[in-house]
Amino acid sequence: MINHVRKQKLLKIQFDTNQFLKDISKSKSYFHTFINKENLAAGILRLEPGEEDTQVPHDSDEIYYIIRGDGFLNISRKDYSISEGMSYFVAKNLEHKFHGNKKELVVLYFFGGPDS
Repeated sequence: MINHVRKQKLLKIQFDTNQFLKDISKSKSYFHTFINKENLAAGILRLEPGEEDTQVPHDSDEIYYIIRGDGFLNISRKDYSISEGMSYFVAKNLEHKFHGNKKELVVLYFFGGPDS
């Protein structure tokens, strides 16, 4: 029981996504994965207008939640209009990219496995 409690204390519970967004704005990457476990990954993505989304298909299913912004999510060559508060499911191994945003785009993402 004590080992289990110690392991839980080592796991990070709270994440400051606002700080991750600040860090992203100062880096060359447009995303940050802050949880990357065997069965779950989560992160935040930020694209400025005109910035290219260069992601490739993933090995796990993915959920996107739009925090703010506009534009489109292209999944398998079909565009889906995105807006604040909307969520989108992308099955593993499907090509997909965000594009066409006229405002800063901020998206929370979750993988049903590790971010690979």
